[in-house]
Amino acid sequence: MTDPRQPIDPLFIAFQSALAGRYSIDRELGRGGMGVVYLAREVQLDRFVAIKLLPPELSARHDLRERFLREAQLAAKLSHPNIIPIHSVEQTEEFVYFVMAYVDGETLAQRVQSRGPLSASDGIRLLREVAWALGYAHGQGLVHRDVKPDNILIEGATGRALVADFGIAAIAVEATGDGLVGTHSAHQSHSVCGTPEFMSPEQALGEHVDARSDLYSLGATAFYALSGRLPFEGKSAAQTLARQVTSTAPSLAAVGSHVPRKLAQLVDRCLAKDPAHRPASAQSLADELGLAIEKRRELPAALRAFVKRSGRMDGGGTILSLIGALATSVVTAAVLGPASGVIVLAAGTVAIPIAFGIVAARRLLNLGFTQDDLRPAFRAEQESSREERSVQFRAGFSWRSMIEGTLKRIARVSGAAGAVLMPLALVGDSRQFTLVSSVIVGVLGVAALSTFGYLLLMQLRRDVDIEFWSAMWTGRFGDLAFAAARKLRGAKPVATAMTHRATELSLGIAAEGLFESLPKAARESLGDVPQLLQRLQRDANTLRTRHNALQDALSQAGAAAQCDEYTPVREEREAVQSRLRETVGALETTRLGLLRLHAGSMTLEGLTTHIGIAVDMTSHLERMFAAQKEVDELLRLPRAQSPARSLEPTLGSHAQSIGNALELTPV
Repeated sequence: MTDPRQPIDPLFIAFQSALAGRYSIDRELGRGGMGVVYLAREVQLDRFVAIKLLPPELSARHDLRERFLREAQLAAKLSHPNIIPIHSVEQTEEFVYFVMAYVDGETLAQRVQSRGPLSASDGIRLLREVAWALGYAHGQGLVHRDVKPDNILIEGATGRALVADFGIAAIAVEATGDGLVGTHSAHQSHSVCGTPEFMSPEQALGEHVDARSDLYSLGATAFYALSGRLPFEGKSAAQTLARQVTSTAPSLAAVGSHVPRKLAQLVDRCLAKDPAHRPASAQSLADELGLAIEKRRELPAALRAFVKRSGRMDGGGTILSLIGALATSVVTAAVLGPASGVIVLAAGTVAIPIAFGIVAARRLLNLGFTQDDLRPAFRAEQESSREERSVQFRAGFSWRSMIEGTLKRIARVSGAAGAVLMPLALVGDSRQFTLVSSVIVGVLGVAALSTFGYLLLMQLRRDVDIEFWSAMWTGRFGDLAFAAARKLRGAKPVATAMTHRATELSLGIAAEGLFESLPKAARESLGDVPQLLQRLQRDANTLRTRHNALQDALSQAGAAAQCDEYTPVREEREAVQSRLRETVGALETTRLGLLRLHAGSMTLEGLTTHIGIAVDMTSHLERMFAAQKEVDELLRLPRAQSPARSLEPTLGSHAQSIGNALELTPV
């Protein structure tokens, strides 16, 4: 209820008197150029509602009064789960107001101010819900005109995003305050209304606005929600508006915000100055955000456990094994001599990681996962870690970087010194061994302590653990561990794991399982089919990555992608898509051939023919990749050095954006 210790607002008294018997006002929720919002109880239904009152100085004007009622009545017809419903639009005495559902939560602006920028996962979900709401309203012929963080509410119980004030912003043409601007141009018939920091260029110029203007405002809102910063700021509203019109919005990726590249590109497209270069509609934007969510789907528990715990040598068993190896080496040195002790310690240090890797890989294979499943799992964990650090960690002082660099140099020097001194312990008498060993222990102790300190400081910026184990398991160590684990498993069938995989990976896993279940004589007759399957998977993955990069470049260009200057990119995309279909088709043919061989409906000779065709395809693709790599390297050379610079006029003014997309493609 209203605090009796606070001064009584005359407007509150007058408005409550006019509503007596119908609504009981509890307190004021906020006010601005658009009016005052009160929390009240609807007496008849005994429920909380929010009442928005048009400022009396505006309702006194007949034209604004009528326009407010007309716009509010149109907005009241909207029925969508992400739009705050308007229960009624009314006039009581001199007051004009509308009654809407009360949302127990906070605005997006309050959320960012209190807890910092949204994570990429929360941001994608919230933006898609707002895009759904905008798409629905646009379909009803209603443009919001004032999309901003203050007009997006987040329901406390569910986290659902709801959009407020649909179609009402245009009424505040002459309102000021709370960031709202209203001006009339002597040369324009249109009015300027909205919030400068989130206003589209065409809206700032007083030109006609449509659904794409709301998408620009949503892009500015997303920029703020994901980075905690505004894309454009000025000392005054006029200066901010001028920058909205004349300055290019900074890229979300360039302001240090750790968000997926796809999401950053969508936000950048929304902030395009030309409406034609923005997403085609709010619904298409929601669809693209939905695809981003699909790519960030939840990992299976087995993969999460492997990435975070069971795939790392930091458990108690590993520590005990190392202690055991050290104790064994000491005993061996005492019995057989120092040289034998050092050899035993070195052998144990090598054998323990190898044994750990094979056991961990075999356990994962038994659960139905392969080494290829680890690559997206580690990428997802790294992305999640970057999001968390972008919220928790802020740039440190210069002394932190200086200390980090000093510790790194100490670790390198002391580690190298220990490696140089190590052979000296193997020669000479026991007295020399004792002396040299003491020095080695001291030097390696310094190396260990400085390395630990360096990693601790670096861990504040990056998840060093996940980067290290990702490199281990997706590199040579992982290759050897999984190869050995497969040998130990023999022909034991692999369980089916319920996880999202690219089509080529699923086909490859299925075909490899079918091949391993063949008799030994048949496997030997067919040759190294597993290697062929891996090559086909790798080629398909490379083609898919390149296709996505080309598609991103065309999507970023918007309507301009249909121009002649983009014809080479469109043709390349179609060619890559065709080759991707052929490669996946070769995998499918191999799998079906193995199935028919199991069923007795195909001979080894027939399957060998299919395999030969697949081998020729992989050879052709690898030659093509090598040639493409040379072209890409030439395109990345400085302009004066690149023989391919003559291509730039063909791509026109959009060459840079295409080049950036292609540069991300591993070939």
